[in-house]
Amino acid sequence: MSALVTPQDAVAAMRRKIDQKWPESVSAELGVGDHVVFSVPLRPGVTTGKAVEQLGHAAWHQWHMQWRDFSDQLPTGVGLVRKPVTIRGVAGDFPATLVADLDGADRLTTDTHTGAESPSVDLGRARSLARALRSAGATLTPATLRAVYRLQDADVEVLINAVTWLHQHPDASTWTLRQLPVPGMHTKWLDTHGALLRDVAGRDVRDEVRPRLTVMHLTYVDPHHAASGRRRHDAWTTGDVHEIAYQPRVVLVVENRDSRLWFPPVSDTIVVEGGGKAAAALLANVPWIRAADYVIYWGDIDADGYAILDQFRATLAQPAPDGAPAKRVISILMEATDLHRYSQHGVNHDKAGRLIKPSPEPLPHLTDAETTAYNTIATAGPTPFRRIEQEAIPLAHAAARLLQILEERR
Repeated sequence: MSALVTPQDAVAAMRRKIDQKWPESVSAELGVGDHVVFSVPLRPGVTTGKAVEQLGHAAWHQWHMQWRDFSDQLPTGVGLVRKPVTIRGVAGDFPATLVADLDGADRLTTDTHTGAESPSVDLGRARSLARALRSAGATLTPATLRAVYRLQDADVEVLINAVTWLHQHPDASTWTLRQLPVPGMHTKWLDTHGALLRDVAGRDVRDEVRPRLTVMHLTYVDPHHAASGRRRHDAWTTGDVHEIAYQPRVVLVVENRDSRLWFPPVSDTIVVEGGGKAAAALLANVPWIRAADYVIYWGDIDADGYAILDQFRATLAQPAPDGAPAKRVISILMEATDLHRYSQHGVNHDKAGRLIKPSPEPLPHLTDAETTAYNTIATAGPTPFRRIEQEAIPLAHAAARLLQILEERR
């Protein structure tokens, strides 16, 4: 901003200040924080006749005339603070600061005659949201108000319902996240807005609820076990008394049921159905998975498959809550060479016929070869295909690759 601020530039600056400080101002109206005054200096550093001479009397006169004309148009709630300057021995009061309350600043910046872009906030909606938060007993701060303002109206309604419900239920430990009887709430809403709910409610219901037990489906592929005639397919639940048939040396996590059910025999191995994006949360703390010598992941060659691998690998790279050590996760059939080898199975549409979209998400836990494959299928630019489904790759190939990986690591 130059030393002499024109009316148009001052209005633009006022708009920026509204965007920055409206949450503080609206909150202060309800007793949260101090009253906010919106102000824009109009001649910073120009306080003496010498400074005016350095700018030039013509420029000073033109600026002064602009403000003399503009001051007659100022709306209610906006004022012009004048301060004296002595020029050539003559003292006079000249515009120094443009000041406004929130409504005045809003009126000033929405005046079409100024040519300024209007503020990005609807003050009526902002005030309504602030009152709703206070009425529900929520914690009102400028930060929470700004965050709530960004929500769609339907999400605001769920948030208010959740705050109200939490006040009525000081103990949420008898429900799981999926069971919370909050009107309009579902687990995906809580995944997205759980932190905001924590901030406005003063409680993190995600830490209070009853944990959902891990239930996984698995297949025993050890040939000696198969020869015993005992069951080949099983389910395991956290905390149950049931034990798996044998402690595996190798755990192979797959994403598709057919790949689990019909996987060929491999000694000392159990094949686990991963559960898609929930794989990391479901499997990371299962004791016998952590105890295996090798944990191997095989998923679809698509953006979701690599995202699951990235999260699964990152989660198992940390020690488990029960003290079980970190575990390295290896992948099979998900490198760049696999992308080219099975390219005849590549598709660009999902099962509903919709185009598969690219993914901009960075996945820092992939290997170089996995990253090359991921970048190839997830790029926003042209690519031959975006997905190779796991079921399209022969299970015999997967078993052979698994055995190769194990042989290389002996």
